[in-house]
Amino acid sequence: MDLADLKSGRLTPDDYAQNFADAHPPLNRTQALIEAERCYYCYDAPCQTACPTGIDIPSFIQRVAQDNVRGAAEAILTANPLGGMCARVCPTEVLCEQACVRNTNESKPVEIGLLQRYAVEGHFANPGARPLFERGMPTGKRVAVVGAGPAGLAAAHGLAWRGHEVVLFDANAKLGGLNEYGLASYKVAGGFAQQEIDWLLSIGGITPRLNCRLGRDMTLDGLLAEYDAVFLGLGLAGVNALGIAEPELPGLRNAVDFIAELRQSAPEIVPVGRRVVVIGGGMTAVDAAVQSKLLGAEQVTMVYRRGPDGLSASTHEQHWAQTNGVSIRCWARPLGVEAEGGVLRGMRFASTKLDKGKLVDTGEQFSLEADMVLRAIGQSYVAESAGNAIALQAGRIRTDADGQTSLARVWAGGDCRAGGRDLTVEAVEHGKRAAICIDRALGLATVRHLDKEASHG
Repeated sequence: MDLADLKSGRLTPDDYAQNFADAHPPLNRTQALIEAERCYYCYDAPCQTACPTGIDIPSFIQRVAQDNVRGAAEAILTANPLGGMCARVCPTEVLCEQACVRNTNESKPVEIGLLQRYAVEGHFANPGARPLFERGMPTGKRVAVVGAGPAGLAAAHGLAWRGHEVVLFDANAKLGGLNEYGLASYKVAGGFAQQEIDWLLSIGGITPRLNCRLGRDMTLDGLLAEYDAVFLGLGLAGVNALGIAEPELPGLRNAVDFIAELRQSAPEIVPVGRRVVVIGGGMTAVDAAVQSKLLGAEQVTMVYRRGPDGLSASTHEQHWAQTNGVSIRCWARPLGVEAEGGVLRGMRFASTKLDKGKLVDTGEQFSLEADMVLRAIGQSYVAESAGNAIALQAGRIRTDADGQTSLARVWAGGDCRAGGRDLTVEAVEHGKRAAICIDRALGLATVRHLDKEASHG
């Protein structure tokens, strides 16, 4: 094994085009109409209750059945302004579709996610259609939204809709956060992430400021001095370490960086090893492992320290990984990196087991050859960028149900907020609810200001 084992261009152009095409093609009109007719249009529908953003699912499906794509899209996007992306990436099999009443007497629920995608993308495909949303009358209030991921985008849209002026800061060169940089390419093929952002910004009143990082280019105190309110959608900038010595070696890298590189590059120029080990058991690990295989890796193994029941990747994601040739090996934790002459050779692991509820080593060890090792054991919130004034809970920002932090005029949402499930759809709901709360707070501030002027008069 030598450094040539870590290389790009392993496949033909046709192979790359096929491997990184849309993994789950959308429904056509006939398929959508037939699928929509399967819905019972339940009153007090459990699928709607299971949706974190509360989309009126029976209503939008009924509009699909009536061939009213615009009406269906309006029902979806009013509740979830990123309903198109959520239709592609949300684990609908454990949310709305799991709650579908057809599960009680049939083997297959209504394909809610695919119908949602059909409606939103059908509306986006009609650029001449009149806008679904128009910006409210300007309020004169200015809000800084820091972080242009799902939570920040939803907050910005909700605030602009209500007439506030929004400046949307992001540390990256493109808006989108996780949607643009953190998802497998085959889930968001065709540039959909930016298409959705273009639609969202079309409401007006939102000014993007890119390559601006909190703590480097501006401070929270500075934003509070300039803006009437601040929303923090900072995500998780830190990557958890393996807890072992990690030398600087080609091929030993964070899975999130590998995924981001692939999203921003043509797949044929992204290097991959012949034998790849991905450490972790979540969606990021699956995305990294599957894409390694699609880039031409001969052998890809996901290694997880606990048993199969502990994997945070859904059963659907696990099956997807295995279908694409990824091996999943449980009950093993990393012990050390194996290298020779500055070249990555593999990883050494300890076998594990549960003993009285505690994870312990069995005493057995084994090694896996690898010229590429991707760390995917979770990310953490980096508190330093926002300063020390905001209270934390379990390492993330503590908020109330509406996203209000311990600091006046500051709200937060998305993965940086404590108590969440790190789901795109949940982050959207955080941003949506915070926008409502901020609007209410700014409205009360306006009323108090007018009352004060009246009393002086």
